[in-house]
Amino acid sequence: MARKVAIVGAGQTPCKGRWVEKTYWGLAQMAVAAAIKDAGISVKEVEGVIYGIYNDIFELSAIPEHALHGIIGMANKPGMRVTCGGATGAYAMLTAYTWVASGLYDIVMCLGVEKATDAFDFDSQTSTPEVIKTIAWSGDTFFEREIGWTASDSYAEVVLAYMDMYPGDLSDEVSAKISELLCQQAQNNPYAQRRGEIVTADMAMKSRYIVYPFKLLETCVYTEGAGAIIFAEEEKAKAICRNMATPPVWITGIGAANEHHVAGIQGNHKTMHRILSDHIAARAAYQMAGITNPLKEITVIELHDAYIKQLQITMAEMGFVPLGRADDLVKEGLMLPGGPILVNPSGGLTYAGHYVGGSNMMSCWSARRELITRGLDRALVHSTGSTIAQYACILILERG
Repeated sequence: MARKVAIVGAGQTPCKGRWVEKTYWGLAQMAVAAAIKDAGISVKEVEGVIYGIYNDIFELSAIPEHALHGIIGMANKPGMRVTCGGATGAYAMLTAYTWVASGLYDIVMCLGVEKATDAFDFDSQTSTPEVIKTIAWSGDTFFEREIGWTASDSYAEVVLAYMDMYPGDLSDEVSAKISELLCQQAQNNPYAQRRGEIVTADMAMKSRYIVYPFKLLETCVYTEGAGAIIFAEEEKAKAICRNMATPPVWITGIGAANEHHVAGIQGNHKTMHRILSDHIAARAAYQMAGITNPLKEITVIELHDAYIKQLQITMAEMGFVPLGRADDLVKEGLMLPGGPILVNPSGGLTYAGHYVGGSNMMSCWSARRELITRGLDRALVHSTGSTIAQYACILILERG
C-alpha cells in the first residue's frame, strides 16, 4: 500500500524573460535554497532529487542535470532527470511522489529549471528565432520539423479542430477577458515575469495574431527561472510542518496520460478536437482522491495555459464545464472574482511565465500557497505538453 506523501517546502525564483546575471546553475541554487528554508530542514536530510529539465539545447548540455547535483548539496545521493515537454514539471513531481510513496526514500526534492534564451539568433540579434528552432526539435524530425513545425501551430491544430466541432464556443471576447483576469491575478505573485504589466480585454482583442487563432496577449511567454518542491512521508511531514507551524499539503490524487502523436479516426490515434490526455488524467486523479464533482470539490486550479483557448478546452476536459461550452467559464462567472473556482491565481504561464521544465513547480508552489494562506481545502495542478497537446499529468493537493 502506498504511503501518504505531503509537500513540506517550496521555493521559487523570480521569472524573467532573460536572466543575464544567472546561469541555470545559479537559478537552481536559488530555488533549492528557498525550498530548504521554507521547509526548515537541512539539505542533508533530503535523500534524493528529481530534475525537471525539458530541453538539452537550451542548457547546451546533453546531461544538464549532472552539473547541478553537487552544487545543490546532493553529492553521492540519487538523482534522475525527467523530460516530457511542457508536462516535464508535473511528471517530475509524479516521480518524486512515487519515490516517497513507495517507501524507497522519506524526503525527496523535485527541482525544475530552464534557461531558454541563452539560445541566440545572430542574424536577427534576438533569441526568438533560435528558441523557436530549438523547440522545433521536439516535433517529428522526419516530417513535421522539416515543413516548419512550431509549438504554436501545433496547439492551433487542436484548437481549430475544436472550433470546427463546436463553432459557437471559444469566442474572442471570452478569451480576451480571461487574459485580462490572469494579468490581474499575476500582480499578487511576487515572482511573476509580467508583474506590473497592465493588459485589458480590449488590448488582448486587438493584439496581433501569432498563429491563428492565437493572439500575442493570449500566449505564454519565454521564461528563465527555477522552482523546487520538497516531498516527505507522513511522519516526517507532520514533524516538519509542526516545526514550521504550517499545515502539510497532501497529494491525494495523481493521473497521467499520453496520446498518440498522429491524428486519426481509427483506433488509438489522436482525436484532434479533444485533449483526451487531460480528460483521462483528470478522471484518474479524481478517482484516486475520491472526487465526484470537481466543480464543487476543487477550489483552486493551477493549469498549464500555453494559450488561453487551450486553457478553456482543458477546463472542459477536466469536467468544470461541458465540452462545447467552455465560454461558460466567463459567461456563467465560474472563474471570475467571486465565482466558485480560482483559476491560475499565479497568473498562469501566460503572465507568471513559462520556464518549461519547471513551470509546473511554480503552479504547485502557487496552489500550495493559496491553500495555506486562504485556508482552502483542495487544489488541482495540471500540465500539458508535447506536440498537439499529447501529454497530461494532474496532481490533487489537499490541505492537512
